[in-house]
Order: sequence, then C-alpha cells, then structure tokens
Amino acid sequence: MIVNEKIKASEVHLTGVNGEDLGVVPTAEALAMARKLKVDLVCTSLMASPPPCRLIGAGAAKQEAQQERKLERPAKLKEIRLTPQIEDHDYDTKKRQAEKILLAGDAVNLVVAVRGKEGAQAKQLLERLMRELRHAGRAKTGIQLSGKQAAVELAPLT
Repeated sequence: MIVNEKIKASEVHLTGVNGEDLGVVPTAEALAMARKLKVDLVCTSLMASPPPCRLIGAGAAKQEAQQERKLERPAKLKEIRLTPQIEDHDYDTKKRQAEKILLAGDAVNLVVAVRGKEGAQAKQLLERLMRELRHAGRAKTGIQLSGKQAAVELAPLT
C-alpha cells in the first residue's frame, strides 16, 4: 500500500473520504487536499493509469493494511500438548495460549498424552477445553482417541 508522498504518479484518479468520485487530479493537489482534511492519500492499485487513490482517515489506512496482510498469510496449525492430570493454573495457561492462537487466525491441535486407563479423563479435558474456547474457535475434527494420545483440532471462527 503506497501512502501520501510515496505516490510517484503525476496525476491520480481520486475518491473522496465519503466515497465520492473527484475525478483525475494532479498528485500535488490530491496531497494538499489530504493535508487540509487531515487524512491520508492511499494508492489502491498501481496497475491502472492514472492510479486510483482514496482519501482515508489516518488510522484507517494502517488498519486496512493490517487486515490485508492477515488475509494474505496462510493459516498455520499449532500444537498444544497437555496431560490428563493437569493443574488448574497450567490448564488456564494452555487455554490462554490456545485462545491467543485462535484469535490470531491460526488453527490449534490440542493433544493429550494418555497412559493406561486415562482415556476418559483425556476426553473430558478436551471437551472442557472445546466448550471454553467456543467463542474463539470451533472443532474442525472430533475427539480422536488413538493409542497413546487423544487429540482434537480447533479452527478459528473467522
């Protein structure tokens, strides 16, 4: 995203703050208008001639760029390992980690190591975590009990 003085074109096709079409204007005039209204001049595409630019509120341009970057990057799968006899404080820490990952737009694979007859405890632990993380993500797979571990994958809501 090219902003303000970094726009090198001699003239731009300008769109106003409220979306009104202001036509083709010299870049210097568009920059002066942006300064007068205390907004940013943002170039939306370099492929056109003259390049289309918009007048956007100062903070909105940064927010829009961050959202674009967030949409561009592929989602990652992060794994969080637990045990069935987890203490309350450790449980809260793992839950916060999973919530932070989900809200960042990545998927979480919750894995509980199972020894002996702990399968039921592991399943209850995963169900509790899924219930408490419902606001941040949803189950992509069901709880899978296989050999020495129980696992479930949570995908972000967005």
